[in-house]
Amino acid sequence: MGNPLRDRRTPSELAASGQVIDFSEKINNFVELAKIVQSDLDSLDPAGLPADWRDTDVAGRLSFGFADAQNSRPSLRGRVTATIDAVCQRCLEAFKLALDVELRFVFDGEESTAADTAGYEIWELEENTFRPLDLVEEALIMAMPLVAMHVDSETCHGPMEIEQRPNEKLRPFAALKSQMEQDN
Repeated sequence: MGNPLRDRRTPSELAASGQVIDFSEKINNFVELAKIVQSDLDSLDPAGLPADWRDTDVAGRLSFGFADAQNSRPSLRGRVTATIDAVCQRCLEAFKLALDVELRFVFDGEESTAADTAGYEIWELEENTFRPLDLVEEALIMAMPLVAMHVDSETCHGPMEIEQRPNEKLRPFAALKSQMEQDN
């Protein structure tokens, strides 16, 4: 057997064996997450691009078991952490974004009741088997903020304040035409 994070198995198999997976992987191994980070970083000037962002660690622990006494509801409990590079949407500079995701899932079944799934999110699978790596990746993507920004304003350089003299008109797009011609 290879890497239990990458092996395709059913939730019931993982739960019945009491599988515990401790892992530390590079962000580059999470293909969709890496694409999202790459597209965000593409907006930066190449000089401001963080070095080795693809080698950032994603670490965590996954514990499989059952959510009910009848052993009919496979479940997962775990925690995943990562510090990814992102672009602050306020100052448009790169910064480190910490993600800390707690996982509490019960896998989809035919008839679930509130008692069976109390304290868990229901995770529906399209197929009978899955790779835990895919679940971790999707949970991290869902944990990413829609608008990434520095947590505190002291580290964010924010939009620059423009000093305006009393009799001077503010013309923020004055150089736009020449810049557009330059880009073409």
